[in-house]
Amino acid sequence: MHNYLSIKSSWGCGILAALVFLLMPGVLRSEDTRPNIIYIMSDDHAAHAIGAYGGRLAELNPTPNIDRLAKEGMLFENAFCTNSICSPSRACVITGQYAHTNKVHDLWGSIDSERQFLPIEMKKAGYETAMVGKWHLKEEPGAFDYYSVLPGQGDYHDPSFRVQGEKGWPNDVVKFDGYHSSDAITEITLEWLQEKREGEKPFFLMHHYKAPHDYFEHAERYNDYLKDIDIPEPENLWLENQPKFGSIATLGYEGELIPHIGTSIGTRNPRRSYAGDLPSLFPKDFPPNYDPSKLTGEEVKRISYNVYLKNYLRCVKGIDDNLGKLFAYLEESDLMDNTVIIYTGDQGFMLGEHDYQDKRWMYEESMRMPFLVRYPKTIKAGSRTDAIVENVDYAPTVLALAGIETPHYMQGKSFKGILESGTEPEGWKQAAYYRYWMHMAHHDNPAHVGIRTKSHKLIYYYGCNYGGGYQTPPAWELYDMVKDPQENVNQYDNPAYAETVNQLKAELAQLRQTVGDTGEDYPAVEKVVQEFWNYDGEDQARAIEISAQFNSVREAELKAKALNAGAMVGTKAKKEEDSKKK
Repeated sequence: MHNYLSIKSSWGCGILAALVFLLMPGVLRSEDTRPNIIYIMSDDHAAHAIGAYGGRLAELNPTPNIDRLAKEGMLFENAFCTNSICSPSRACVITGQYAHTNKVHDLWGSIDSERQFLPIEMKKAGYETAMVGKWHLKEEPGAFDYYSVLPGQGDYHDPSFRVQGEKGWPNDVVKFDGYHSSDAITEITLEWLQEKREGEKPFFLMHHYKAPHDYFEHAERYNDYLKDIDIPEPENLWLENQPKFGSIATLGYEGELIPHIGTSIGTRNPRRSYAGDLPSLFPKDFPPNYDPSKLTGEEVKRISYNVYLKNYLRCVKGIDDNLGKLFAYLEESDLMDNTVIIYTGDQGFMLGEHDYQDKRWMYEESMRMPFLVRYPKTIKAGSRTDAIVENVDYAPTVLALAGIETPHYMQGKSFKGILESGTEPEGWKQAAYYRYWMHMAHHDNPAHVGIRTKSHKLIYYYGCNYGGGYQTPPAWELYDMVKDPQENVNQYDNPAYAETVNQLKAELAQLRQTVGDTGEDYPAVEKVVQEFWNYDGEDQARAIEISAQFNSVREAELKAKALNAGAMVGTKAKKEEDSKKK
């Protein structure tokens, strides 16, 4: 026996089914007018390597396509990461939470599919989601409808990508032989836009480049880019130009830690420097018959700086050219003006300032992120803002642009209103919180925490590992960001700034409570943080002792390393001699 619906015509059935479908919550109609959103992020692309941000590199014009976003949209002058290192920054973006909440304190952290909150919320609202390029959060990006991501850091040349398939994560792999990673990532995104997305829903695409992460292996077509140019130097590339920079935490009591804190451009740090690393990677960029033993330290540093910056900017140029291709497709497909285009980096990068390489520092070049947004329907062309925003705010803002309220579990706040009005709403944050946890890992950066306002920056180097050990001397640094934007003069001990120090210490203590960084995860670390917080005479005397102790430890490590290297050379020579005898 047939029921009533079964005997209706197929035409009537179709109408009823369509009505039921359209009334389902979260289902989008073809006339959905919400914008598409493309979130573009490069790895280690510092704001001061983008023309629109001005600065010493702007005259080289490395980023005309990225600059277009500033010309036709909004540029953020005070966008900051809360932890300047790849995985933690990406985790903040994908969760809308600080590191102590999402538990990605360092490069060993991961975010599983159930906690990939940004794509989860976008999908729930009816967006089609995709993740292409550098992921670096270990677990499968399973919350996305589509993904094609680099394994770990990925390769610059002939890159492989993990994709969805029958074998399951992480076993389904597609390789792009003959491609540079920036070209391959753009190719994958264009293929998804043209052929693989459904097309009826608005889309949310995360498009992430590996470049310009070190060691800056650019596509060969850029080999001659900037070849005959002397790259402008920052004045504080040279220590003698910043005699009041830093503290016992970064220099030692009598300069004894200068070789040990922060990897270098020149030969300052014997463990790791670009003067030591780059000649084997980019021999053609060094002078013919390059022999550093026959040059002064200044000459070696200047040559290394130029090789470093040229190859970094060659990677940047590759990104910008690829974005030109992406923007051209969006225009040809009538998608450009109905798509919110965001460009950022996962953090900043030291480009020779203070003779430092890499990121991790709370110093401005490392902590500041580029952040530019184009959406001509609601964002005024050529607008700028000095509002303080953090990477924990990015997810809530993307959601707001899609018409979605910020979930209660996200700690960030939407700044959609700033994008559209150019003004800060009443009660908007006036300080950014920062914490770097990976004490003396990879690039010799002491663990630290701090606060950045529009006018000042207070950094507290507490200097210990997760167990409270391997201590470097604790110290505080205060920089006047209005009078000294290059952070060359530490004002912490200047009596004229005593009131500012006390006020910012109180604000930092309160901010730690507000964001929930109570130290519960690592009690041994929190004990050290509290021990030296007041930094009285006794604390400072203890810091001097720790500086001497750490210097002894590091000198012993270097000596052991040299002995080990010598033993290896001797063993190799003996094997070669024995082989000849045979």
